[in-house]
Amino acid sequence: MAEKKLPPPPDEGLEAQTVQFPSEVRPALRFRVGRLIINQSDGQRIERTIDLPHIRIGSAPNNDVTIFDPSVSRFHCELRHTDDGFLLRDLGSTNGTVVGGLRLKEALIQDEVVIQMGRSTLRFVPGQEETRVDPSREARFGELVGRSQGMRDIFGILGKIAGTDLTVTIQGETGTGKDLVARALHDASPRSQGPFVVFDAGAVASNLIESELFGHEKGAFTGATEQRRGAFERADGGTLFIDEIGELALELQPKLLRALEQREVQRVGGAKRIPVDVRVVCATNRSLVEEVKKGRFRDDLYFRISVVVLSLPPLRDRREDIELLVDSFLQRGEKKMSAAQDAVSVLQNYDWPGNVRELRNVIETARAMSSSEVLHARDLIFAHDQDMGAAKASSMSLAGKTLESIERAAIAQTLAHFGGNRSAAARALGIAPSTLYLKLKKYGIG
Repeated sequence: MAEKKLPPPPDEGLEAQTVQFPSEVRPALRFRVGRLIINQSDGQRIERTIDLPHIRIGSAPNNDVTIFDPSVSRFHCELRHTDDGFLLRDLGSTNGTVVGGLRLKEALIQDEVVIQMGRSTLRFVPGQEETRVDPSREARFGELVGRSQGMRDIFGILGKIAGTDLTVTIQGETGTGKDLVARALHDASPRSQGPFVVFDAGAVASNLIESELFGHEKGAFTGATEQRRGAFERADGGTLFIDEIGELALELQPKLLRALEQREVQRVGGAKRIPVDVRVVCATNRSLVEEVKKGRFRDDLYFRISVVVLSLPPLRDRREDIELLVDSFLQRGEKKMSAAQDAVSVLQNYDWPGNVRELRNVIETARAMSSSEVLHARDLIFAHDQDMGAAKASSMSLAGKTLESIERAAIAQTLAHFGGNRSAAARALGIAPSTLYLKLKKYGIG
């Protein structure tokens, strides 16, 4: 029997079919809410309040809004708040996203509108007021520490979005803690029991990135002696953290976009599409807006990954957090210490070109070399030659230190530099992993 044709819904509220690429990243603190009234093909009526900056709609159970209708694609369309209104975007659905009898790829919605998806219809009512994500009252989120306004703003956003699958992009200088934000987001999410997989796009050879991300079949290329699962498959049920996404080659970006939109991957040399249930968090120390303008990053991929953008402040702009960070570092491991005021003063007057990572390395080195339970300015050794005032001469010198304390400091700093990776630290130090293990045990370095 021929399918009954539904009358075309009204097109009021539909302004345009394209959205101009933004010149600046919109803060994630504010967005408008809306309401969805869904009439499914089985006659069921569902109402949902939309209180997130972005939702994905389809028949798959891991959508933000699931429609139980076989004529609706698994990932059918999305609604996203922008400065100019709500963007309705089709995700390559089979039956299309229809408004006013027109099958649309993108449309900007500013007023109430009816959307047809297969045999189901959705009435979307945009809210007129913005909602605000309030700063957190806490000075900690996971392993992240900070009492500054900028960090508490970020903690508030993380608390709001942790329970969702929203894609997040973290921007910031090297060493600001982008990896810690990604980990904290995973640990606070319903996916915390699933895998947390890190893929560093800047550390993988360009000819291997596709295989590392999506996997490959045996014999797909020279050296592919066995089947390999890529980062997406390994992260199934959990979180995939793509670090330095700005380094991703232009020719691979459409494949990443497809994986994000369709939630499926295809291994190199394979013909089968493999479904994956992954929350993606990205990080970069580049301005992706500038990369788009220069033609080095696709605007559609940027749009996909910038649902929520977090910009981490450099440490020099959040000096009020330094004492709290120092105390946090000194309380880790078996050897607990405190910092004297002269050490705190020196640390707060340093510009920290390496940001929080450099601060952590300085503290780990000083703790390893100190035999006291109190850290003083004389215990500090800085990698960068800055004018540290009266404390500079004592803090930059190794004079008077025992060889054992210097070795202990070198091991601690190298281990911190490689993020706790003992194999990498052993290679950098030129010793066997077993030797490093014995020295870690000897010096009580955890």
